[in-house]
Amino acid sequence: MKSTAIAASIIGLSIAVLAGCATNATNEPAADASASAPSESASSTSSATPDRPVSTATETQETDRVVRFAFNSSALDEENTRIVEEHARYLLANPNAKIRIEGHADERGTREYNLALGERRAKAVAKVLRVLGVSPDRIETRSYGEEKPLAMAHNESAWAQNRRGEFVYR
Repeated sequence: MKSTAIAASIIGLSIAVLAGCATNATNEPAADASASAPSESASSTSSATPDRPVSTATETQETDRVVRFAFNSSALDEENTRIVEEHARYLLANPNAKIRIEGHADERGTREYNLALGERRAKAVAKVLRVLGVSPDRIETRSYGEEKPLAMAHNESAWAQNRRGEFVYR
């Protein structure tokens, strides 16, 4: 009888804990990162402010938070290097801003290989930021390999979208 009461208490406590863990994280207010960092919103040539990063772009040009990579590569092409340079300008103008570079890969290859490739991609972006003067203690890298795809299809178009490095301001 005593063991039945203990078992029931443990089950009830477990259910309560699990119910508390099941809260949807989307209920929390999202940080307005677009107001303080280069994003998919328009930027300007004016001085940096919390809502407008330093940029040489025109009012209508957008700064992306994603750089793309070729198959099995961690090299940045000219277009993607310009995106990294835009983020470097923002970081240099905003000394309190920190960034995490998240490296991703498409689904081809083993899980381990794709994690390593994602790491190389994140570190390649971080290296450009450091070369441009951003302090290493403001840059974090993380690899997700193939674990967080943007596109779920199994074709070249989807794979190209998933081969990326993402800028996450913190």
